[in-house]
Amino acid sequence: AKDGLALINGTQLMSAYGAFILERALILAREADILAGMSLEALQGSAVPFDARIQELRPHPGQSLTAGNIRKLLEGSEIMASHRDCGKVQDPYCLRCVPQVHGATRDALGYAEQVLDTELNSVTDNPLVFRDGDILSGGNFHGQPLALALDFAALGLAELGSISERRTYLLLEGHDGLPRLLMRDTGVNSGYMIPQYTAAALVSENKVLAHPASVDSIPTSLGQEDHVSMGSISALKLLGILKTVQRILAVELLTVSQAVAFRAPLRPGRGVESAHRALRGRGAHASEDYEVRNDLDTCVDMLASGTLAAAVEDAIGPLA
Repeated sequence: AKDGLALINGTQLMSAYGAFILERALILAREADILAGMSLEALQGSAVPFDARIQELRPHPGQSLTAGNIRKLLEGSEIMASHRDCGKVQDPYCLRCVPQVHGATRDALGYAEQVLDTELNSVTDNPLVFRDGDILSGGNFHGQPLALALDFAALGLAELGSISERRTYLLLEGHDGLPRLLMRDTGVNSGYMIPQYTAAALVSENKVLAHPASVDSIPTSLGQEDHVSMGSISALKLLGILKTVQRILAVELLTVSQAVAFRAPLRPGRGVESAHRALRGRGAHASEDYEVRNDLDTCVDMLASGTLAAAVEDAIGPLA
């Protein structure tokens, strides 16, 4: 009975969900950097905010890693070179502040990873039987460390989706010669307007899912269990956010791949070009209005499986 209790304690559920989600979330964070680089090229944004000297003055680890990834993705870009001396001074935050926003998410996920690593190598049973025969009753079963970490990871992942949707919106606005809604013939589906609707709705859903479960506690067991972590709810909500963010980022992947093509014959950076080629290998550039559902599902699959990150890293080497 005691062995069984150790296995079914709530911390096991939290740890399992947390490990499963974080493995995928850490890949998704790299893919979010790839998408940001693609959007920067498509929108003819400035590479200046990613200069290493800027990051050194605010040395949060994730910020520096993200900026470095963007610089690597843009190497060899003809698009960037074509407008290096243009009069545009500053881009909207969703482009200019990618290192700060994506970087903060990376740091949040990094903290959660440290907590999960400790937890997976810990004993959460009770009471504990020691080698000298002592039997001590304690509180290692309590899920609070995990609950807080999973709630923090949820906030970080939700923000990746939030800033991605803003970039998608910009792509549809018709910036710097791009066709509005990214299509000459928008038809009954209004070009790529409906996918942006989808992303906006999912961002709003995440605002609910990101509410922390760990601030709540309902006593049970006649008051014996008078403060509990609610971390199992944190874990379940985090899985929901992972799925919605994958689809939000898929919308950006679909729309930005359409947008980058309009910059031809100028070529994007090698990293961005490899990402664009990876998607175009599974679907053609759209010249007229069509139902995007199948292509959107393809984009979700590429992100969820890590295929996009793998294609880029095969071309330019590992991203941070």
